[in-house]
Parts: sequence; structure tokens; C-alpha cells
Amino acid sequence: MGRRGRVRGRPISGILLLDKPLGISSNHALQRVKRLYDARKAGHTGSLDPLADGMLPICLGDATKISAFLLDADKYYWFRVKLGETTETGDTEGEIVQTRPTDGISVAQIEQVLSQFLGEIEQLPPMYSALKHQGKRLYELARDGVEVVREPRRVTIRSLTLGAVNLPEFELSVHCTKGTYVRTLAEDIGNALGCGAHVTALRRTGVGPYTDYPMYTMEFLEQTAEQGPDALDRLLMPIDTALADWPEVHVSADSAFYLRQGQAVLVPKAPTQGWVRIFHGDQFLALGEVQDDGRIAPKRLMTGG
Repeated sequence: MGRRGRVRGRPISGILLLDKPLGISSNHALQRVKRLYDARKAGHTGSLDPLADGMLPICLGDATKISAFLLDADKYYWFRVKLGETTETGDTEGEIVQTRPTDGISVAQIEQVLSQFLGEIEQLPPMYSALKHQGKRLYELARDGVEVVREPRRVTIRSLTLGAVNLPEFELSVHCTKGTYVRTLAEDIGNALGCGAHVTALRRTGVGPYTDYPMYTMEFLEQTAEQGPDALDRLLMPIDTALADWPEVHVSADSAFYLRQGQAVLVPKAPTQGWVRIFHGDQFLALGEVQDDGRIAPKRLMTGG
């Protein structure tokens, strides 16, 4: 009987707010961070295009158990739009396929058009996206010259703010629900103005509750790693901060014991429905869900690794 393989990496847990650089994939960035931390387990919370930079929360250890909630969270972006040119990909990577005049377009017109995109809207996913069709990514099909029928998706634009304007270019900040395609939004704004448009720069500025927190560049992480693992670990956000708007409950030592065994417990003065963060003292113990009988059942237990 062979020996079991040694578990590799440190059992470190937490969330790193990475400032992903331009030109690399989200998975490449994830692997670099995982190696720097020598982390046993790591995952990210939704891909950023190689041509986009900005916030990419990296979940280490137990934080991977809550990554799906950050994936579903609202997103915040800053982007620059160029009017008058439509490209194959909706950004500067693709060839220009149509050019139209932008004469006469004013700031007032842009602001009026932007108001049309607030609230719930429908978007047609672009061919240059990571969605799959019969097992293949749409962008792979697009590169082969194949276009397939896509179903429109409903997303919500919570805010859309005009920034610096230097026509035919202008800057926008958007707060939107998950699954929003910024390139498609820019194209649709350009079409509404009658001249077409594409994105020339894109940066994600926030994810879920992380809208006013420092992000760390890859260069800073590499410099910090030279000071040892403790210095890197100090950059991590506690796991429960990803769900800061969820109610929290505190349990006794006895209840904590039963929760760790996977059993539901009764918690005095707890919410009567929904998800909660469960603490024993200062320790974030688990994510739980209130059952029909009022007890709280553990759904994601934190193990410390």
C-alpha cells in the first residue's frame, strides 16, 4: 500500500484584494498569488479580461468556500469609451469594422442617453466572451469566424456616472449586477447616440462590499514576500468581511461544538430567516441558514485551512 502524498502549501485563509495588471489572465494572476503565499488552496471570484485591470479578490484557504457569494456580488467599473468606431471585440483588441461621424454629439446628449440605461436592461452577450456554446467558449468560436445565436440577459445598472469628457472619448463609472458586459454597454450607448463606440480602457474598482479598500499590485506583493510570509499574511482581509452586510450571530461553546459536527442549533434572538455569519467569540465559525423550525444549520464551516 503506497504512502499518501504530502499536502502541499500553507493552510492560510483570507481574501487578498489584488490589483490585477493588464495583459495577464485572471487565472495566471491567481497562480502567481498562490505561489507567493505558498497557499494550499486558492481561487478567484470572477474573471477579468487580460485587457482589463483592477480588483480581483483572491480567496485563500477557507475563503474559497464563500467565493461564489463574491462572484454573485455587484461590481464597480471605470471605463473609457471612444465614439465613432465599432470593433470586432468591443474594445481595442479587435479590428475596426465600422466608422461613423460624431459631429454634433454633445455632453447633454450623452447624459440623456445614459439615463436610458439605468435600471434593469437586456444585454446580448458578445461573441468575444467566455460563455460556452456546446462545450466551446464563444471567443474561440468567434476567432474561427463562427457566430451563434445568443439569448439576451437581464442585468441591472444601479448607477452610471459621466466623468471626464474629451470628445470623441469620455469616461464612465458604473455600478452593476453580476454578468454585466461593460463592452456591450459601451457599444449600446454608442448605438443609441447613432455613431457606435468601443471601450479603450477598463478597470474594475470594486466587488461587493470592497469598494473603498486598498488593492495590492503584483510588484508590491513580490516585494512584501521578501519580508517573509507574516508580512504577506497581514495584507489579507478576514473572510467574513466579504459578507459584511449579512447579520451575525454569536454562539456558546456547546453550540459551536454541535455546529462543527454539522448539526443545527437554536440561537436566542437570531434572525428568523435567511443566511447568517456565525461566530464563537471572535472566531468566524461558519455561514449558516435559518431553518423552518428556527434553528440555524451550518452551510459552510471554516476549518482554518
